[in-house]
Amino acid sequence: MARLSADAPFIHPECEVTDSTFGAYVEIGKGSRVAHSVFGDYSYCDRYADIANAQIGKFANIAAFSRIGATDHPLHTAACHHFLYRSDDYWDNAGRDDAFFTHRKSRRAHIGHDTWIGAGAMIKPEVTLGHGAVVAAGAVVTKDVAPYTIVAGTPAKPLRLRQPRDIADRLIALAWWDWSHDTLRLALADFRMLEAEAFLEKYENA
Repeated sequence: MARLSADAPFIHPECEVTDSTFGAYVEIGKGSRVAHSVFGDYSYCDRYADIANAQIGKFANIAAFSRIGATDHPLHTAACHHFLYRSDDYWDNAGRDDAFFTHRKSRRAHIGHDTWIGAGAMIKPEVTLGHGAVVAAGAVVTKDVAPYTIVAGTPAKPLRLRQPRDIADRLIALAWWDWSHDTLRLALADFRMLEAEAFLEKYENA
């Protein structure tokens, strides 16, 4: 029997999940923290991922110890410590800075379909990864990444294209990530065996 389900996410032990929604066949790895985020169908994160304020597309592959939407501290004030906004942790008569948290939640990261984020990588708030993009392990992504582009380094810079631009454009137009579960199963052998261009030639006009 299949381990993953369309009905409910597979959430491993020791996870912290806050105000988040999950599509079909989603898996959240052990010890991960997910807050104020949306996971599209078939997306998963491996162990101890830390994801906040993120819109994640379908079929996203998020490796262990990666971080998406890493929260910032204020740099324009006299102090950057979180006593400024988590003030109720320190004083009985001080409230939290709700405006700060509202602003933080608004700074969403956007992760496209069929993306791969390597182990220990960090995606900063308000960054968009285009469909098919790949982030190398340990990279720190501070700027948008074009579709089907592989980035690496600190800060991350383009390394090479995952697919040539014309193939990438055709894959985006095909939008196989929107196919039904049954259609994906029927095409499974071709997903496994065909190069991207041959796959397109078979399915673009099917």
